[in-house]
Amino acid sequence: MEFTNQVVLITGGGTGIGKEVARAFLAQGAKVVINGRRQEVLSATAQELDPSGERIAIVAGDIGEVATAEKLVQTAVERFDGVDILINNAGIFKPTPFLEHTEADFDRYINIILKGSFFPAQIAIPEMLKKGKGAIVNVGSMWATQAIGATPSSAYSAAKAGVHALTRNLAIEFASQNIRINTVAPAVVETPVYNTFLSAEQVQEVLPSFNSFHPLGRNGQPQDVVEAILYLASDRASWITGAILPIDGGVTAGRQAA
Repeated sequence: MEFTNQVVLITGGGTGIGKEVARAFLAQGAKVVINGRRQEVLSATAQELDPSGERIAIVAGDIGEVATAEKLVQTAVERFDGVDILINNAGIFKPTPFLEHTEADFDRYINIILKGSFFPAQIAIPEMLKKGKGAIVNVGSMWATQAIGATPSSAYSAAKAGVHALTRNLAIEFASQNIRINTVAPAVVETPVYNTFLSAEQVQEVLPSFNSFHPLGRNGQPQDVVEAILYLASDRASWITGAILPIDGGVTAGRQAA
């Protein structure tokens, strides 16, 4: 199995893309530490993915707080003796007009998305250096490179753009030490994030309307992103670092004719 005995940290690992990434790594022999804000969700996910508890650990807490990132890495070291791979996946998303954003609102995006990628990487990389190699895959966004009128997302986009810039900077800084840093940039992926600001009925009505937004004719599914993350984290991508990989059904390839 491709990731046998490798230790993988996943932020935002209780639901959606993060949960499916954890499932995939476990299926490939990895040991996984998942983080999220809700203890009960993490516990349920861990029980579902590895009922024995032998190859999974959980760390509840806001990844926007450095102490949570420290605990995440510490748990990996204590339970599984190190860190091989970090998946920075935690995030929030709620389309909001620019003039309606508050300072607290803006801070929340920056803390969870940008700070919540910066410090887990800063704390995990020394453990990777001990092993002589490592991989970080950040979950960026199409919104970091394109503004979409139907979904005003200035604070979200700014935070994700910071993640893209962080990716390139770390890739250059740590290339000589065999630590690779890449990012996937999804468009509309059908995950529970939409249920945080839409009712179940609204989700059923709104999400299908975005299928045609993607040249390939459908919204993304978590597995679409998972496959890209696993590839970038694997030795198959050993000559790839600093990449921002669009996982967007062709949206950023260009504009379709009206």
